[in-house]
Amino acid sequence: MPDTRKTIVDTARALFYERGYHATSLAQIQKACGVNGGSIYHFFKSKEALLIAVLENYLKQLEAEVMAPAFATTENPRERVFAVLDGYRRMLVESEFAAGCPIGNLALELPDAGPEVRQLIESNFDAWCGFIADCFEGAHVADGETRARLARLALTVMEGGILQARGRRSIGPFDEAVDQFRDYVDRVLDSVDEVDGHAVPSG
Repeated sequence: MPDTRKTIVDTARALFYERGYHATSLAQIQKACGVNGGSIYHFFKSKEALLIAVLENYLKQLEAEVMAPAFATTENPRERVFAVLDGYRRMLVESEFAAGCPIGNLALELPDAGPEVRQLIESNFDAWCGFIADCFEGAHVADGETRARLARLALTVMEGGILQARGRRSIGPFDEAVDQFRDYVDRVLDSVDEVDGHAVPSG
């Protein structure tokens, strides 16, 4: 039974990503994962309930699927931020601009979703920002509000860069956004001094 539920969630996740939530029916999910008609409703009372499970899965897998592979490429906290962004760049190029951020896609498609869906989308964004904020902490940005703002800006750069790159079918807008963000991050971090092992803004 648990394997059947996982199969349904994994299949729905893939189809929602490839086709969109509204363009994917429960019948298509059933056919793609090869379960009988009652199996989906045994685990999920509605399509929205299945979407909630998909969003919970994204949140659970964020570290393993997105952050850990990027962080494994460098031990430098600042560069880990840009390694994460580079992962999205590679996704764009390899998919010929067909793929986007799955959470961003759902946020755009479902602005009028129910409160639980909206909260899970926000939780996914918040968790993403949390990992990035931790990188800035490792880069000696002592102020928590500054770390949070930098992380939120990184999210905005990523989502906005993906949107423009897909619209133009060119990696140029994404690279330009990341380059501008790197310049800003460098300026912020260059303004930080080490004092007795603690980072404080210079001034």
